[in-house]
Amino acid sequence: MGVTRNSTQRLRILNDVERLLLIWINEKQLQHATINENTICEKAKAIFADLVKKTPGSSTAEKTVFKASRGWFEKFKRRTGIHSVVRHGEAASSDTKAAEIFIDDFKKLVDTKGYLPQQVFNCDETGLFWKKLPKRTYITVDENALSGHNPMKDRLTLLFCANASGDLKLKPLVVYHAETPRAFKKYKIQKSKLNVMWRSNNKAWVTRDIFTDWINKVFGPSMKKYLLEMNLPLQALLVMDNAPAHPPGLQNELLEEFNFIKILFLPSNTTPLLQPMDQQVISNFKKLYTKILFERCFEVTEETKVTLKEFWKYHFHIFACLEIIDKAWEGVNKRTLISAWKKLWPESVVECHSEKVDTLDVEPLVNEIVSLANTIGLEVNSNDIDELVEEHNQDLTTEELTELLRLSQQEDEKESVSDKKTLKEPSSDAIKEMLKAWENVASFVEKHHPNEVVAVRAANLFYDNAVLHFEQILKRRRNQTATKQD
Repeated sequence: MGVTRNSTQRLRILNDVERLLLIWINEKQLQHATINENTICEKAKAIFADLVKKTPGSSTAEKTVFKASRGWFEKFKRRTGIHSVVRHGEAASSDTKAAEIFIDDFKKLVDTKGYLPQQVFNCDETGLFWKKLPKRTYITVDENALSGHNPMKDRLTLLFCANASGDLKLKPLVVYHAETPRAFKKYKIQKSKLNVMWRSNNKAWVTRDIFTDWINKVFGPSMKKYLLEMNLPLQALLVMDNAPAHPPGLQNELLEEFNFIKILFLPSNTTPLLQPMDQQVISNFKKLYTKILFERCFEVTEETKVTLKEFWKYHFHIFACLEIIDKAWEGVNKRTLISAWKKLWPESVVECHSEKVDTLDVEPLVNEIVSLANTIGLEVNSNDIDELVEEHNQDLTTEELTELLRLSQQEDEKESVSDKKTLKEPSSDAIKEMLKAWENVASFVEKHHPNEVVAVRAANLFYDNAVLHFEQILKRRRNQTATKQD
């Protein structure tokens, strides 16, 4: 009624805000951070302010339009289905108390059922910026100076799992934003032959379906085979956090042959205190990943005429990354895996290892990484390596979230060129007409569909995979016009 244009413009910005916010929420989930309504709303307002600053023609008054109110938050939850992600965190003392209660309950369960360390498993996800180097290296500086896509912000999600005795490490799950990366085609890679379970979606997230698939195709068969070979009873306990990909009803989705598996969820806000994989296992893996990566750089630059910068830009691809992931996971030793249970199940540490396991030999590993880095011409120290590992747990900026969103919306442009014909882009007027029609359709479906959540998710899926492409064309043209005027 006379404000259609302003409403549409604001809605478009809020769409961007909410997409970036979802990525941020998922990253916080991978970090096991406690997030609640207040933290989400504050991050939403910060993202909105950053986007308005970068939007051509936006005024100072527009920055105060979005309040991230309670009403917006409730609608955001309905639109995105993040109910189970939002944790109404309590104080640290309450987390400690919940952890203490869980430890007692866990011990009673283990004693009652007679679980051995070989039969008790833990799994956890983590994000990996697989092409990232310490900030002060000249390669990082050069990459950050380039406009457009920064490959150092390319991320995948990993899921690791092992038992409390440390003698069974499961095949990791890898989730990436591209189903068949260009390197897979170039080297004719068969995904089924990889040493990881390869899955993909446009956000590189572990979903409920992907996790269930991994449980039934990797965890169940490997664990059952191991127990039979060890002549142990067919009973197993899998401990994990209560992430959205691990819903309470997961037990019912196990195949019948794996009905002897019991799934136990850690209490909310206790993951950093109790989760075994979070007790230096994942950080140890990331240090090993960095070490093996530097070893590979050294080998290439010593044996060929390829410079480090050329290797980094043209030869270090996702398949090479998977090979390093495999070696790094293999390098996580039994001692590290056993000691990870000392907080949740200290008795298992004593039973599995008579030697002292409280201290891990992480300092020599860091020193090795620094030495390798210096050998190939990268000036780094131990603090740089620690910072690199910890960067995965730092809050992402709006710029970094935007980069992850860009990666989630499209596969490598070079990959798609050979797969489809070049299409002529429609006119701006035609795109605007389509967008207006799409808003009417989406609004109609959301208003009249009997299941609002299903309708909104379907609309969002179509928007992300189709409509957004044309919005980006308009945005690019507006930016080009603004640049010419400047």
